[in-house]
This record gives sequence, C-alpha cells and structure tokens, in this order.
Amino acid sequence: VGCDRSKNLVDICGEKHFQAFVCDALSVPIRSGSCDACISIAVIHHFSTAERRLATIRELARLLRPGGTALIYVWAMEQEYKNQKSKYLKEKNDSKNKDKEMNTGTAQRPLSDRGPDNSRQDSAWSDQLLKDLKDESCGAKPVADFRLPVHTNRTSFHSQDLLVPWHLKGDTKKKEESVDTVLVPGGSKESQERSPVFHRYYHVFCEGELEAVCRSLDCVRVQKSYYDQGNWCVILEKL
Repeated sequence: VGCDRSKNLVDICGEKHFQAFVCDALSVPIRSGSCDACISIAVIHHFSTAERRLATIRELARLLRPGGTALIYVWAMEQEYKNQKSKYLKEKNDSKNKDKEMNTGTAQRPLSDRGPDNSRQDSAWSDQLLKDLKDESCGAKPVADFRLPVHTNRTSFHSQDLLVPWHLKGDTKKKEESVDTVLVPGGSKESQERSPVFHRYYHVFCEGELEAVCRSLDCVRVQKSYYDQGNWCVILEKL
C-alpha cells in the first residue's frame, strides 16, 4: 500500500492498479503495529524543521509491528563521497538527461509511520541537534538572512537548507501568474518555449545526521546506515 501527499501521483497509481491513498507523512491513517515493512524514499528531506523530521520517523516507527523494518532514504549534503561523484553530479554532463532538469536523488515515493510517546524527550533532543547542526553544519555556509538559497541543478550543495528548481514539462499553455518562468535550452521550438519553474524546499543531510535522529527514538534499532549515490540511508528495526 502506497501513500503520497500528491493526489495526482496517487491517481496515477490507481490507473496502474496499485493500492495508494493521499495522506500526510506526519499522520498516516493506518493502525499502529500493522506493517511488516515501511519505506520512506526521498520524503523526509522536504520537512523544514528538525522537529518535523523527527516526528515523521516516529510516525514511520508507529506503523511497524515488533521486529518490522523500515528503509529511509534522504538526500545527502555530500554529493561527492570517498572521491566518487554521485549519479546526480555525473548527469550534469549527460546530454540525454539535460532536459530532465531535476528529479530527486531517487525517483521513488513514500510510505511512512509513528512510535511511542517520547515527544517531550524527542523535542528537547531535536532542539539540541538543531543547535549543534547550526554550530557545525558539515562545511555548509550559514544562511545570512531569511531567504533560502536557490540551488543550481546538478552541482554540489553549499547549504543544508535550500530551494531546488523544478522545471515543469508538458503543457506550457497552462501558466500560473505566481510561477516563475524560464527559457529551456534545446533544439526544438517546443523546448524553447517558456516553462514554469517551481522551487521545492530541501534539507540535505550531513553524514551521521539521519542515523543520529533515528537513534534518538527508543522504539527502534538502527540495523544499518550507509551512503548510496548521493543519499544517506538507514534501515531500522522496531523493538
């Protein structure tokens, strides 16, 4: 069973005869302890505070039965790791992917969950984590004001909190007044037309950050923590 915030994406699942429904990862309408396994791929990095990111993982844990497992993927600050560039950086020079301006580090979608009542303890811990991350945010430049930097696609990250451009493809006639537009480079007349550009919020994770958030929950155990093509990944087990 899949879920997503986007009704249009859920409708596509229905057309393909998959079971999916619209919901918020912070509150999944599924009975506690009813899932053998859950996955959250390229979701948690869209939540804008440490508290909300922690709450999303707690919700993921809530759904799992004892002994159940969860897999979490988030975008990594380190797009070059152990002298290897991620697929995201490599695709900058790939002409076939030039028009695919931006999909997330992994193209899959979520399934989420929630754990026992540690809200006061978790909140105090996440406040401290946020303070620590501000003090040493893996070489990222601090944001000087309230305006988030806009990321240049297919380049390294210079801030943990940023906006990533999404160039909408398809029907360019349907334009919203509040949406920026940009000329898309390319040979065809169609590709030269103006396309809407949306800016999506991301918090990219430093090494060890996702694992530390997961370890703050008493109801789960970290089975494995690893790096995969520009993403930090954790496998959890429900205790």
